[in-house]
Amino acid sequence: MTPPPSSVASDSCSEIPNGSPVRRRRYLMAALISTTVFAAVALMAWTLSAGGLDWIDLAIIGCFAVTLPWGVLGFWNAVVGLWIMRTADDPAARVYPGLASAHDRSPITTRTAILSCVRNEDAGTVARNLDRMAEELVEAGAAAQFDLHILSDSFWEECVAAEERAVARLRGRWGSLMGIHYRRRQDNPGFKAGNIREFCERQGANYDYALVLDADSLMSAETLLRMVRTMQQQPRLGILQSLVAGLPSPSAFARPFQFGMRLGMRSYSIGGAWWQADAGPYWGHNALIRLEPFIAHCELPRLEGRGPLSGWVLSHDQVEAALMRRAGYEVRVMPVDDGSWEENPPTLTDFIRRDLRWCQGNLQYVRLLAMPGLLPVSRIQLIIAILMFVSSPFWVALTVIGLLRLGLGDTGPIYLPGPGLALFAMVMLMVFAPKLASIADLLLSQTGRRRYGGSVRLIGSSIAEAAFSMLLAPIMAIAHCVFMTGLLFGRAMIWGAQRRALHRVHFGEALRRLWPQTLFGAAAFLWLALFDAAGALVVSPFFLGALLAVPLAMVSSLPAVGAISNRIGLWRTPDEVGPSPTIAALALQLPAPRRPRLALGQPLADTAD
Repeated sequence: MTPPPSSVASDSCSEIPNGSPVRRRRYLMAALISTTVFAAVALMAWTLSAGGLDWIDLAIIGCFAVTLPWGVLGFWNAVVGLWIMRTADDPAARVYPGLASAHDRSPITTRTAILSCVRNEDAGTVARNLDRMAEELVEAGAAAQFDLHILSDSFWEECVAAEERAVARLRGRWGSLMGIHYRRRQDNPGFKAGNIREFCERQGANYDYALVLDADSLMSAETLLRMVRTMQQQPRLGILQSLVAGLPSPSAFARPFQFGMRLGMRSYSIGGAWWQADAGPYWGHNALIRLEPFIAHCELPRLEGRGPLSGWVLSHDQVEAALMRRAGYEVRVMPVDDGSWEENPPTLTDFIRRDLRWCQGNLQYVRLLAMPGLLPVSRIQLIIAILMFVSSPFWVALTVIGLLRLGLGDTGPIYLPGPGLALFAMVMLMVFAPKLASIADLLLSQTGRRRYGGSVRLIGSSIAEAAFSMLLAPIMAIAHCVFMTGLLFGRAMIWGAQRRALHRVHFGEALRRLWPQTLFGAAAFLWLALFDAAGALVVSPFFLGALLAVPLAMVSSLPAVGAISNRIGLWRTPDEVGPSPTIAALALQLPAPRRPRLALGQPLADTAD
């Protein structure tokens, strides 16, 4: 086992390639973000100053200010990311010089446990992905250094039976080459984090590292071995997080979402890694962990009291990252957008359900900000995670107050058109900056254009995805508001299994889940029609998404719509244009929805699974 670092964590000790301390980068980012927020707030005040600033205008400015930090951070991450992508031969190595070379074939001398965490999941899909990972490790001659542990919290009898059959078949295929272990808890205290903690207490001392996977995770052996080699060469590295792309999907909802995520995450992550450096993100899956410091220093507290923000820490990942940094170990991201995948929710209603679980978990961070010994950058990251959701009610309040201002204002002008257009352009640029940066980088590279099917498809898909994102934004913001209001009255999210298979959303289900958005959008348009029809042209994009929430949920769940988008090449990702061997071996059938199967012969789970 690697001994712990001789010195405690420090924001100032880490060095970057040109010799300047990481702290200077963080100060520069803080200055850029603060200046941009101040400029945007000043521009908003100028826009509203047509008839003088009253208390309504000040309320609008205040709400606007709270919504800014998240978007401004994304903008500057994208700017820095684009600069690095255009000036560095290997952007990933530029932001993390300690990353092992992609061509490194040094021996694997450590032991790694692959942890697949499941809870009432489709055992066939889980086994399909694990089977592919095991086969690639065998082909690479490294299987003996890895053991697979399926950690189950399942309680549905049919899921438990399917898991046991899948494990038996995995053992039959690979048990002579690597350890295949299955353990199911009768209860699930701590949820996924508790499941991993129990593994650490039982068997963690037998391994150097753990690869944490979700039930829908898939990683190539090439990526995994590169991460292990990096960990071997960097004894102070505690967590190494890979970028996670969406697996090719026939879902008309998942396709634009994962296309946009694939575009934006590289520039955003490279820019973030430039200043976060050794205090990077951890997303709780598709990441490699050094077990000794994780076991010793990263046990999560149980939050005292009663209510939805007490009890087990739900969004465990960023807290564990902060604890790892507090212990003197680095947390790094490997900003390479290939070799690591997950499945995205297939429908809008499933996406909202997953997002609200994150919302509840991130809001718990409010109670963890005062934990002793955390680095300043770690506290800032927790605050950013909180603002990711807290900004939603302020954005909705901003639009509501703006509606009242338009409807009940006097006959004189209430905003200045020139500054208003500049403000709108500024906000849109910040919102779409990570994707625009990646698009610019791809268009300037012949290889980049080919990865997405050519310039025409890339630009057309990007425009369509931007429209989709604008419709989705108000739906999610209102969902956050409704959910956080429920939290105030003690209503919490039930931490249940995720629906990952393609299925239709019918009118009744869509209306039952999305009536607040529909009501909000209808009321907004009616208000504007009665009081200020011209004002609808200014703010209609926000309310249009809310008004169309139900039909959007229904249409985006139709298999035919997903099939058409794939057939015409819309929202195609590199994994569809030129799939890697890992993806190709899964034999995913697009666009027709079908049950996943192995391309390696006998399926690992019965069709009844």
